Amino acid sequence: MGKKLVMLPAKDVDLSTVDYHCESIKAPKLTGFTLKLFVWLIELPIIGPWLLSSLKERNKFTQMLQNTVIPETPMFRPEFPPQEPEPGVILMDEDGAPVVRAESALECLPPCDPNRHSGNGSPGSFLYWTIRDYAHAYRFRRVTPSMVAEHVISYVEESKNKKVPNRLLISFIAEDVRKQAMASTRRFEEGRPLSVLDGIFMAIKDDIDCFPHPTRGATTWFHEVRSVNEDAVCVSRLRSCGVIFVGKANLHELGLGTTGNNPNYGTVRNPHSNERYTGGSSSGPAAIVSSGLCPAALGTDGGGSNRIASSLCGVVGTKTTYGRTDMSGALYDCGTVEVIAPIASTVEDAMLVYAAMSGSSLEDRICMKPLPPSLPCLSSSDSSNIVGSLRFGKYTEWFNDVYSTEISDKCEDVLHLLSKTYGCQIAEIVLPELQEMRNAHLVSMGSEQMSCLNPHCIDGKGAELTLDSRIDLAVYRAFTAAEYVSAARIRRRIMYYHMEAFKKVDIIVTPTTGITAPKISASSLKYGESDLEVSGYLLRFIQSANLLGFPAITVPVGHDKQGLPIGLHLMGRPWGEATLFRAASVVEELCLRFRNRPSAFCDILGRCEQ
Repeated sequence: MGKKLVMLPAKDVDLSTVDYHCESIKAPKLTGFTLKLFVWLIELPIIGPWLLSSLKERNKFTQMLQNTVIPETPMFRPEFPPQEPEPGVILMDEDGAPVVRAESALECLPPCDPNRHSGNGSPGSFLYWTIRDYAHAYRFRRVTPSMVAEHVISYVEESKNKKVPNRLLISFIAEDVRKQAMASTRRFEEGRPLSVLDGIFMAIKDDIDCFPHPTRGATTWFHEVRSVNEDAVCVSRLRSCGVIFVGKANLHELGLGTTGNNPNYGTVRNPHSNERYTGGSSSGPAAIVSSGLCPAALGTDGGGSNRIASSLCGVVGTKTTYGRTDMSGALYDCGTVEVIAPIASTVEDAMLVYAAMSGSSLEDRICMKPLPPSLPCLSSSDSSNIVGSLRFGKYTEWFNDVYSTEISDKCEDVLHLLSKTYGCQIAEIVLPELQEMRNAHLVSMGSEQMSCLNPHCIDGKGAELTLDSRIDLAVYRAFTAAEYVSAARIRRRIMYYHMEAFKKVDIIVTPTTGITAPKISASSLKYGESDLEVSGYLLRFIQSANLLGFPAITVPVGHDKQGLPIGLHLMGRPWGEATLFRAASVVEELCLRFRNRPSAFCDILGRCEQ
């Protein structure tokens, strides 16, 4: 019988006595026969529950969530105290047309130099083509959306047919892409483009509805039990701005993994190294943006999915405040940790897409009372002064808990640059109970995903999932109602600690991941794999934003000695997207000279202009 533990109320915890414990995950990597054997054992009627109980005991789940008295009342979804408006921002009308919001975002941006791409590709000079670059080319008739469409279609087909195929898209209809592009081309010829996003090509992660494509969630069967008759709300908003959707992007099956491994459709390859993972679960969207195929994509982020993949692929990945965007039309549309948010090649592109797609559902507006969505006015002369007033919070022991010091050193260098260039204050903070936070997030996310998937699993569809997904669902099925309530109590404690930190700082900063892109083992391609040590490093810094509902963003800041991207993670106050975009824009500018061209890069706009 375990000894009962009693937690102090969060407000009585003395932060000066808090010790950081480096997370050490010791678990074998399972692939091939050993993976199949483990799944067989964990699904057996008697042995499976015993094995799961042992795993929970070893990882202190039982001690934390069953044998501990937690004094706080449960917080079943993020609850935010009232927030002060952000300085130097442009407010957007939540009920306004997406086209109008996109125009507001455009006004926030500094002037665009169309000649800045000269010499692109030489060391220290690589720049992605942005949404404004495409819009400029269209308006001056140098290129048409139909011309771009043919290059996009050609690249997608080439990727599938390579010796080592890269299955970026699960659902792709070339004629539908041509049809959308032709309509956009006609609008430009008639001088009536819908918005700056007209003719911009985007991919949609395959757990978000985008008609006429089915939503499979990267399974082999989900489209059979869930039909798609219309766009998700966020997709509909972007379509009204003239966005061209290239198809449904690949992902880790049902969003249940962190690497992007998918035996069903093929594992997406990292554009910076063909033998490396993209990270996940938003593997396809991040790789598509990183490879230059599209300047932006939509992904979902319930456990770092957008930010992990974006960091490993060297692009910008966002997670909005919980409740900021309408989740209608997503596979998991009723949880408390997941949001739909953009992945983009640059911060400004993320801002443009965010502006067009944002807007809370009516239910969330009633319950959560969000501040109006806003964007930083980066074109203002006062923007630098606002940046200089920002305070960045760093929990040093957590910050340095990485696989290689190359990651923490690179991120530390960026903080020094911020301080030296703008005078930003870097303050030390302490965030207690991070392991408790991770467990609470896993129980919350897993229980919510299980509630969506369980009816289909009971019908026998669970047996058709990949092996690592079946392990995850077996673990989630083992969570009890009591553990879910305990996780909600812990959520309130962690919310208290973070909101106390935000009284002293504006942004909490860490590396995005504790490891750069891991290698893809040949044995994992057919049956998948389970590698908890790698997952632990990938998840180390990002789960609190999901559990607590805070906005966050990852910005590429350089590469390790193997040329693999490193990301800096910024997490802000509730409804504080504008402050994050402002800080991320500055970080991006400071680190442009450290950004390398991906080895698998498709220069779509450059080819069209030749």
